[in-house]
Amino acid sequence: MKIAVVIPCRNEIRNIEECIDAIYASDLPVDSRLIVNVVDGISNDGTLELLESLQKKYSELQIIRNEKQLTPYAFNLGIYATKDADFYQIIGARQIVSPNYLKKAIESLQNDSNIWCVGGKVTNVYLNKESKMIAQAMGTSFGMGLGNFRTLHESGFVDTVGTPMYPAWVFEKIGYFDEELIRNQDDDFNFRVIKAGGKILYNNDIALKYYVRGSISQLWKQFMQYGYWKVYVNKKHKAVTTLRQLVPPLFVLFLMLIPFLFLINSLIGFIGLSFLGIYILLGLLVTGKIAESITEFNRIFIIFPILHISYGWGYLKGIMTFLVANRKPGDRYKKMSR
Repeated sequence: MKIAVVIPCRNEIRNIEECIDAIYASDLPVDSRLIVNVVDGISNDGTLELLESLQKKYSELQIIRNEKQLTPYAFNLGIYATKDADFYQIIGARQIVSPNYLKKAIESLQNDSNIWCVGGKVTNVYLNKESKMIAQAMGTSFGMGLGNFRTLHESGFVDTVGTPMYPAWVFEKIGYFDEELIRNQDDDFNFRVIKAGGKILYNNDIALKYYVRGSISQLWKQFMQYGYWKVYVNKKHKAVTTLRQLVPPLFVLFLMLIPFLFLINSLIGFIGLSFLGIYILLGLLVTGKIAESITEFNRIFIIFPILHISYGWGYLKGIMTFLVANRKPGDRYKKMSR
Protein backbone atom coordinates (compact mmCIF):
# COMPACT_ATOMS: atom_id res chain seq x y z
CA MET A 1 0.00 0.00 0.00
CA LYS A 2 1.36 3.41 -0.98
CA ILE A 3 0.27 6.58 0.85
CA ALA A 4 1.11 9.98 -0.63
CA VAL A 5 0.92 13.08 1.54
CA VAL A 6 0.60 16.41 -0.30
CA ILE A 7 1.70 19.57 1.54
CA PRO A 8 1.09 22.94 -0.16
CA CYS A 9 3.73 25.29 1.23
CA ARG A 10 5.16 28.77 0.90
CA ASN A 11 7.37 30.50 3.47
CA GLU A 12 6.61 28.08 6.31
CA ILE A 13 10.06 27.78 7.88
CA ARG A 14 8.55 28.08 11.34
CA ASN A 15 6.33 24.98 11.15
CA ILE A 16 7.25 22.78 8.19
CA GLU A 17 9.79 20.60 10.03
CA GLU A 18 7.36 19.77 12.84
CA CYS A 19 4.67 19.05 10.23
CA ILE A 20 6.89 16.60 8.34
CA ASP A 21 8.30 14.97 11.50
CA ALA A 22 4.73 14.28 12.70
CA ILE A 23 3.79 12.68 9.37
CA TYR A 24 6.80 10.34 9.41
CA ALA A 25 6.07 9.48 13.06
CA SER A 26 2.60 8.23 12.11
CA ASP A 27 1.31 4.76 12.87
CA LEU A 28 0.81 3.13 9.48
CA PRO A 29 -0.89 -0.01 8.19
CA VAL A 30 1.34 -3.05 7.75
CA ASP A 31 3.34 -3.17 4.49
CA SER A 32 2.65 0.45 3.67
CA ARG A 33 5.00 2.96 2.06
CA LEU A 34 4.82 6.67 2.85
CA ILE A 35 5.82 9.41 0.43
CA VAL A 36 5.61 13.10 1.33
CA ASN A 37 5.36 15.64 -1.51
CA VAL A 38 5.97 19.21 -0.39
CA VAL A 39 4.77 21.53 -3.14
CA ASP A 40 6.62 24.78 -2.58
CA GLY A 41 5.41 28.09 -3.99
CA ILE A 42 8.93 29.54 -4.40
CA SER A 43 9.63 30.21 -0.72
CA ASN A 44 12.19 32.89 0.07
CA ASP A 45 12.44 32.63 3.87
CA GLY A 46 14.74 29.62 4.10
CA THR A 47 11.98 26.99 3.83
CA LEU A 48 13.53 25.41 0.72
CA GLU A 49 16.94 25.07 2.35
CA LEU A 50 15.33 23.46 5.39
CA LEU A 51 13.39 21.04 3.19
CA GLU A 52 16.57 20.06 1.37
CA SER A 53 18.25 19.28 4.68
CA LEU A 54 15.23 17.18 5.73
CA GLN A 55 15.63 15.09 2.58
CA LYS A 56 18.80 13.66 4.15
CA LYS A 57 16.66 12.48 7.07
CA TYR A 58 13.69 11.27 5.03
CA SER A 59 14.63 9.57 1.75
CA GLU A 60 11.09 9.70 0.36
CA LEU A 61 10.51 13.39 0.95
CA GLN A 62 10.06 15.11 -2.40
CA ILE A 63 10.13 18.85 -3.14
CA ILE A 64 7.99 20.02 -6.06
CA ARG A 65 8.15 23.57 -7.39
CA ASN A 66 4.85 25.43 -7.74
CA GLU A 67 5.63 28.23 -10.20
CA LYS A 68 2.12 29.67 -10.07
CA GLN A 69 2.09 29.85 -6.25
CA LEU A 70 -1.61 29.00 -6.11
CA THR A 71 -3.30 26.34 -3.98
CA PRO A 72 -5.18 24.25 -6.60
CA TYR A 73 -1.98 23.88 -8.62
CA ALA A 74 -0.18 22.74 -5.45
CA PHE A 75 -2.82 20.08 -4.78
CA ASN A 76 -2.64 18.69 -8.31
CA LEU A 77 1.15 18.86 -8.61
CA GLY A 78 1.47 16.90 -5.37
CA ILE A 79 -0.95 14.24 -6.60
CA TYR A 80 0.67 14.00 -10.05
CA ALA A 81 4.08 13.50 -8.42
CA THR A 82 3.00 10.09 -7.06
CA LYS A 83 0.55 8.77 -9.59
CA ASP A 84 0.55 5.18 -8.30
CA ALA A 85 -0.47 5.89 -4.68
CA ASP A 86 -3.43 4.10 -3.12
CA PHE A 87 -4.39 7.02 -0.85
CA TYR A 88 -3.76 10.76 -0.98
CA GLN A 89 -3.69 12.87 2.18
CA ILE A 90 -3.63 16.67 1.97
CA ILE A 91 -2.05 18.43 4.94
CA GLY A 92 -1.32 22.13 5.45
CA ALA A 93 2.21 23.18 6.36
CA ARG A 94 0.97 24.51 9.74
CA GLN A 95 -0.95 21.32 10.55
CA ILE A 96 0.55 18.70 12.87
CA VAL A 97 -1.30 15.39 12.56
CA SER A 98 -1.80 12.97 15.44
CA PRO A 99 0.01 9.59 15.19
CA ASN A 100 -3.24 7.76 14.36
CA TYR A 101 -4.51 10.23 11.73
CA LEU A 102 -3.38 8.45 8.56
CA LYS A 103 -4.06 4.91 9.77
CA LYS A 104 -7.57 5.65 11.09
CA ALA A 105 -8.48 7.64 7.98
CA ILE A 106 -7.47 4.69 5.80
CA GLU A 107 -9.48 2.31 7.99
CA SER A 108 -12.57 4.51 7.60
CA LEU A 109 -12.19 4.46 3.82
CA GLN A 110 -11.57 0.72 3.71
CA ASN A 111 -14.45 -0.17 6.04
CA ASP A 112 -17.13 1.63 4.02
CA SER A 113 -16.90 1.97 0.24
CA ASN A 114 -19.53 4.73 0.37
CA ILE A 115 -17.01 7.00 2.12
CA TRP A 116 -14.84 8.79 -0.42
CA CYS A 117 -13.21 11.34 1.87
CA VAL A 118 -12.22 11.51 5.55
CA GLY A 119 -11.05 14.38 7.73
CA GLY A 120 -10.55 14.92 11.44
CA LYS A 121 -10.80 17.31 14.34
CA VAL A 122 -8.74 20.49 14.45
CA THR A 123 -7.15 21.65 17.71
CA ASN A 124 -6.02 25.25 17.35
CA VAL A 125 -2.74 26.63 18.67
CA TYR A 126 -2.80 30.41 18.61
CA LEU A 127 0.20 32.47 17.56
CA ASN A 128 -1.34 35.73 18.80
CA LYS A 129 -4.36 36.92 20.79
CA GLU A 130 -6.26 38.07 17.74
CA SER A 131 -5.95 34.69 16.01
CA LYS A 132 -7.30 33.04 19.18
CA MET A 133 -10.41 35.21 19.18
CA ILE A 134 -10.98 34.68 15.44
CA ALA A 135 -10.74 30.90 15.91
CA GLN A 136 -13.11 31.05 18.89
CA ALA A 137 -15.72 32.86 16.80
CA MET A 138 -15.24 30.45 13.89
CA GLY A 139 -15.71 27.52 16.26
CA THR A 140 -19.37 28.43 16.88
CA SER A 141 -22.48 27.61 14.87
CA PHE A 142 -23.46 31.28 15.08
CA GLY A 143 -20.21 32.23 13.40
CA MET A 144 -19.96 29.52 10.74
CA GLY A 145 -23.45 28.06 10.41
CA LEU A 146 -25.01 24.73 11.32
CA GLY A 147 -23.28 21.61 10.03
CA ASN A 148 -19.84 23.15 9.53
CA PHE A 149 -17.14 20.63 10.45
CA ARG A 150 -15.37 23.23 12.62
CA THR A 151 -18.27 23.24 15.08
CA LEU A 152 -18.81 19.46 15.42
CA HIS A 153 -17.90 17.37 18.48
CA GLU A 154 -18.82 13.89 17.25
CA SER A 155 -18.26 11.92 14.05
CA GLY A 156 -20.72 12.23 11.20
CA PHE A 157 -21.19 12.96 7.52
CA VAL A 158 -20.53 16.55 6.35
CA ASP A 159 -20.26 18.51 3.11
CA THR A 160 -16.53 19.23 3.46
CA VAL A 161 -13.55 18.69 5.78
CA GLY A 162 -10.37 20.66 6.28
CA THR A 163 -7.59 18.04 6.06
CA PRO A 164 -8.91 15.37 3.70
CA MET A 165 -7.76 11.90 2.70
CA TYR A 166 -9.05 10.39 -0.55
CA PRO A 167 -8.58 6.94 -2.12
CA ALA A 168 -6.81 7.26 -5.47
CA TRP A 169 -9.79 6.03 -7.47
CA VAL A 170 -11.79 9.13 -6.50
CA PHE A 171 -9.55 11.27 -8.73
CA GLU A 172 -9.91 8.77 -11.56
CA LYS A 173 -13.69 8.96 -11.18
CA ILE A 174 -14.33 12.72 -10.82
CA GLY A 175 -11.07 14.36 -11.91
CA TYR A 176 -8.65 16.62 -10.05
CA PHE A 177 -8.89 20.02 -8.37
CA ASP A 178 -10.18 22.81 -10.59
CA GLU A 179 -7.16 25.06 -11.18
CA GLU A 180 -9.39 27.96 -12.20
CA LEU A 181 -10.70 28.20 -8.62
CA ILE A 182 -8.16 30.22 -6.66
CA ARG A 183 -10.40 29.91 -3.61
CA ASN A 184 -13.03 27.27 -2.72
CA GLN A 185 -11.34 24.57 -4.81
CA ASP A 186 -11.83 22.12 -1.92
CA ASP A 187 -15.55 23.00 -1.66
CA ASP A 188 -15.88 22.42 -5.39
CA PHE A 189 -14.09 19.07 -5.27
CA ASN A 190 -16.07 17.81 -2.28
CA PHE A 191 -19.35 18.91 -3.87
CA ARG A 192 -18.35 16.79 -6.88
CA VAL A 193 -17.69 13.89 -4.49
CA ILE A 194 -21.20 14.13 -3.03
CA LYS A 195 -22.79 14.74 -6.44
CA ALA A 196 -21.14 11.54 -7.73
CA GLY A 197 -22.63 9.54 -4.86
CA GLY A 198 -19.83 9.58 -2.31
CA LYS A 199 -19.91 10.53 1.37
CA ILE A 200 -17.54 12.73 3.36
CA LEU A 201 -16.82 11.63 6.92
CA TYR A 202 -15.80 13.90 9.75
CA ASN A 203 -14.00 11.53 12.15
CA ASN A 204 -13.83 13.04 15.61
CA ASP A 205 -11.40 10.31 16.75
CA ILE A 206 -8.52 11.63 14.62
CA ALA A 207 -7.07 15.05 15.20
CA LEU A 208 -4.45 17.54 14.19
CA LYS A 209 -2.89 20.60 15.73
CA TYR A 210 -3.14 23.77 13.66
CA TYR A 211 -1.04 26.88 14.19
CA VAL A 212 -3.46 29.77 13.70
CA ARG A 213 -2.29 33.21 12.72
CA GLY A 214 -4.37 36.04 11.45
CA SER A 215 -5.80 39.50 11.87
CA ILE A 216 -9.16 41.21 11.48
CA SER A 217 -8.10 42.79 8.17
CA GLN A 218 -6.97 39.42 6.80
CA LEU A 219 -10.23 37.86 7.99
CA TRP A 220 -12.32 40.40 6.06
CA LYS A 221 -10.31 39.82 2.90
CA GLN A 222 -10.35 36.04 3.28
CA PHE A 223 -14.09 35.69 3.78
CA MET A 224 -14.97 38.21 1.10
CA GLN A 225 -12.96 36.01 -1.29
CA TYR A 226 -14.73 32.88 -0.04
CA GLY A 227 -18.11 34.45 -0.78
CA TYR A 228 -16.99 35.77 -4.17
CA TRP A 229 -15.56 32.46 -5.37
CA LYS A 230 -18.45 30.44 -3.94
CA VAL A 231 -20.76 31.99 -6.54
CA TYR A 232 -18.36 30.91 -9.28
CA VAL A 233 -18.50 27.34 -7.92
CA ASN A 234 -22.32 27.54 -7.89
CA LYS A 235 -22.38 28.76 -11.47
CA LYS A 236 -20.06 25.96 -12.54
CA HIS A 237 -22.36 23.33 -11.03
CA LYS A 238 -25.62 25.21 -11.71
CA ALA A 239 -26.56 24.58 -8.09
CA VAL A 240 -26.27 26.07 -4.61
CA THR A 241 -23.83 23.71 -2.91
CA THR A 242 -25.07 24.38 0.68
CA LEU A 243 -28.04 26.31 2.04
CA ARG A 244 -26.04 28.00 4.83
CA GLN A 245 -24.01 29.92 2.23
CA LEU A 246 -27.15 31.96 1.41
CA VAL A 247 -27.54 33.37 4.92
CA PRO A 248 -24.70 35.98 4.82
CA PRO A 249 -25.73 37.57 1.48
CA LEU A 250 -29.36 37.70 2.63
CA PHE A 251 -28.17 39.32 5.86
CA VAL A 252 -26.23 41.97 3.92
CA LEU A 253 -29.26 42.65 1.70
CA PHE A 254 -31.39 42.96 4.83
CA LEU A 255 -29.01 45.55 6.31
CA MET A 256 -29.10 47.53 3.08
CA LEU A 257 -32.91 47.47 3.00
CA ILE A 258 -33.55 48.67 6.57
CA PRO A 259 -33.43 52.43 5.69
CA PHE A 260 -35.87 51.85 2.82
CA LEU A 261 -38.26 50.01 5.12
CA PHE A 262 -38.69 53.22 7.11
CA LEU A 263 -39.50 55.06 3.89
CA ILE A 264 -42.31 52.57 3.23
CA ASN A 265 -43.70 52.59 6.75
CA SER A 266 -42.17 53.38 10.14
CA LEU A 267 -43.75 50.28 11.70
CA ILE A 268 -42.18 48.04 9.03
CA GLY A 269 -38.88 49.79 9.66
CA PHE A 270 -39.03 49.08 13.40
CA ILE A 271 -39.94 45.45 12.70
CA GLY A 272 -36.81 45.26 10.58
CA LEU A 273 -34.78 46.77 13.40
CA SER A 274 -36.23 44.21 15.80
CA PHE A 275 -34.78 41.39 13.65
CA LEU A 276 -31.44 43.17 13.75
CA GLY A 277 -31.84 43.35 17.52
CA ILE A 278 -32.31 39.58 17.65
CA TYR A 279 -29.07 39.13 15.68
CA ILE A 280 -27.23 41.43 18.08
CA LEU A 281 -28.68 39.62 21.09
CA LEU A 282 -27.59 36.22 19.74
CA GLY A 283 -24.13 37.65 19.13
CA LEU A 284 -23.96 38.93 22.71
CA LEU A 285 -25.08 35.57 24.14
CA VAL A 286 -22.62 33.52 22.11
CA THR A 287 -19.79 35.96 22.82
CA GLY A 288 -20.56 35.81 26.52
CA LYS A 289 -20.11 32.03 26.50
CA ILE A 290 -16.66 32.03 24.90
CA ALA A 291 -15.02 35.31 25.96
CA GLU A 292 -12.62 35.15 28.89
CA SER A 293 -12.33 38.89 29.54
CA ILE A 294 -14.01 42.21 28.71
CA THR A 295 -11.37 42.89 26.08
CA GLU A 296 -12.01 39.53 24.43
CA PHE A 297 -15.77 40.09 24.66
CA ASN A 298 -15.59 43.38 22.77
CA ARG A 299 -13.29 41.95 20.11
CA ILE A 300 -15.10 38.63 19.51
CA PHE A 301 -18.47 40.41 19.31
CA ILE A 302 -17.10 42.46 16.39
CA ILE A 303 -15.70 39.39 14.64
CA PHE A 304 -19.14 37.85 14.05
CA PRO A 305 -20.49 40.64 11.80
CA ILE A 306 -17.11 40.80 10.05
CA LEU A 307 -17.43 37.10 9.18
CA HIS A 308 -21.00 37.46 7.99
CA ILE A 309 -20.84 40.81 6.19
CA SER A 310 -17.52 40.15 4.41
CA TYR A 311 -18.73 36.77 3.10
CA GLY A 312 -22.13 38.19 2.19
CA TRP A 313 -20.63 41.20 0.41
CA GLY A 314 -18.24 38.96 -1.54
CA TYR A 315 -21.14 36.68 -2.46
CA LEU A 316 -23.23 39.59 -3.77
CA LYS A 317 -20.22 40.87 -5.70
CA GLY A 318 -19.85 37.39 -7.17
CA ILE A 319 -23.52 37.38 -8.23
CA MET A 320 -23.07 40.68 -10.03
CA THR A 321 -19.84 39.51 -11.72
CA PHE A 322 -20.63 35.92 -12.64
CA LEU A 323 -24.41 35.81 -12.99
CA VAL A 324 -25.52 39.33 -13.94
CA ALA A 325 -22.52 40.48 -15.99
CA ASN A 326 -21.63 36.89 -17.02
CA ARG A 327 -17.92 37.55 -16.62
CA LYS A 328 -15.07 35.35 -15.40
CA PRO A 329 -12.92 36.19 -12.36
CA GLY A 330 -10.64 39.12 -13.05
CA ASP A 331 -6.86 39.02 -12.56
CA ARG A 332 -7.23 41.38 -9.61
CA TYR A 333 -9.22 38.79 -7.64
CA LYS A 334 -6.78 36.02 -8.49
CA LYS A 335 -3.88 38.10 -7.24
CA MET A 336 -5.58 39.23 -4.05
CA SER A 337 -6.26 35.60 -3.19
CA ARG A 338 -2.64 34.57 -3.01
